[in-house]
Amino acid sequence: MTRARLGFNALALQPGGTGVQTYVRELLWAIPDAVVADLLAAVRADSVDDLPPGVRPRVRPPVRGYRRFLEGARSLGSVDLVHGLDVHIPARPSAATVSTVHDLSVVDIPWSFPRQRRRGELLALRHAVRTADAVIVDSGFTGDRLRESFGRESVVVPLAPAADMVPATEEMLAKTRERFDLPPQFVLFVGLGARKDIDTLADACRIADLPLVIGGAAGPSGTVPTGTRHLGYVARSDLPALYGSATVLAYPSVYEGFGLPPLEAMACGTAVVAYDIAPLRDILGEAAVLVKPAHSGALADAIRALFADEDHRDELIVNGLAQARRYTWAATAAGTAAVYRQLGIKC
Repeated sequence: MTRARLGFNALALQPGGTGVQTYVRELLWAIPDAVVADLLAAVRADSVDDLPPGVRPRVRPPVRGYRRFLEGARSLGSVDLVHGLDVHIPARPSAATVSTVHDLSVVDIPWSFPRQRRRGELLALRHAVRTADAVIVDSGFTGDRLRESFGRESVVVPLAPAADMVPATEEMLAKTRERFDLPPQFVLFVGLGARKDIDTLADACRIADLPLVIGGAAGPSGTVPTGTRHLGYVARSDLPALYGSATVLAYPSVYEGFGLPPLEAMACGTAVVAYDIAPLRDILGEAAVLVKPAHSGALADAIRALFADEDHRDELIVNGLAQARRYTWAATAAGTAAVYRQLGIKC
């Protein structure tokens, strides 16, 4: 019997990267165990090495903004199904199509996008929700927003902590503390960006008189709050030990489609404080301390209380590890494959 041919738009994949890039990489590594099919992926030249052996690359140039929309609209050739792993599907599909919509930030918080990128992302989103045979979302929150904004139904398939996000050994922790010259106790924040309320977190740490360490590229502005310790870009291989070295991981995000970094911190054995927004509330459950967004006093109180109460931190760590184990990439791949089969793809 002829095997099905599945094509993936994986142009969002970049070395290192954000939650979306983690999704693309981890799903492509997990999907070969969930389907029986020939697999190929459109991928940037600098990300070919991130593909598993079972996925054949189709190399495309790295592009941004509106050109990314145009590149994502290209055909993947003779396949039975195309899955756009970050929204984008072909302009004129000649096969079944699935689009993963990670969030509706381009609709809900358009100010967080540069103008040209916003234009391309909105075009891709509108095309996908109008055209795709099935839409996958990361969370119930994004599914609700998709229905409210476009009248489009979707299938929720949650993400999971990356396979390498596990508690670091004592040796790894010691080396990381020494290499980054970390204080004995500190608040950690990872992932600078327009959606992250880093200024309020910095104010909260000043109020609580606690050191704030920031990991992540500073972005176009090149600025971080004064009085903080900025490590710059942190390699993925360093993240488990950096998470594990922190007393608390703070995640002051005002908008999320899922919220992978705090779940990964939990998987690495770190207590988490985050903003009380719908997706984080659903995904982190009672294993994190959730506080009112954009309220430096409440955030300072929550962080200060955790620094003073080791027993509560230990309880959060145990509960966080259990919460993170509820999510696996094998389950994500199985849920994704089920969507393919619902479209009649025999894989």
